[in-house]
Amino acid sequence: MAKLGYARVSTHQQSLDIQLQRLQDEGVRKDRIFTDKASGKNTEDRHGLQKLIARAESGDQVVVTKMDRLGRNTLEMVSLVEDFTEKGVTVYFLDDHLNTEGETGKLIITILAAVAQSERARILERTNEGREAAKERGVRFGRPVEVDMARFNALMDSGTSMIQIANELGITRQYGYKLKKKLEDNN
Repeated sequence: MAKLGYARVSTHQQSLDIQLQRLQDEGVRKDRIFTDKASGKNTEDRHGLQKLIARAESGDQVVVTKMDRLGRNTLEMVSLVEDFTEKGVTVYFLDDHLNTEGETGKLIITILAAVAQSERARILERTNEGREAAKERGVRFGRPVEVDMARFNALMDSGTSMIQIANELGITRQYGYKLKKKLEDNN
């Protein structure tokens, strides 16, 4: 029986270090840890996962820190667990202290994966609602606009309110205060 590890982060800017250390602390050898720096949306795009699936054989145990590192939605998670089970491979999730040994373990993992997927959908919905509300209040998203600093200074020197400056220059009031502080710090 071999212990195999899997670690994943969503972007190249994120670090795998914490997951890797936890897997090694659990007894997984470095050369048996498979990694991906990719979104969890599509299993075919995760080459580390594909190598893990190809490597795993009957009697092995796959160790993963969290369920969402292995699969992003219930269908994908159930499919991966089934694939491993058919090969005689168990999956152990460190954070939840759950494994796929036995029907109860598989059932609990399926339920938790469904709950996690539902929670992700609710978070996305709340985020989008908040973004729409912010847009309605006039909040602008994206890169700050280029500001004519000579015009900004002239308006500041004339005693124009920050609300008026923001409206005239097409910036947020908060960004105006940020520019003002930057100018003060440079003087």
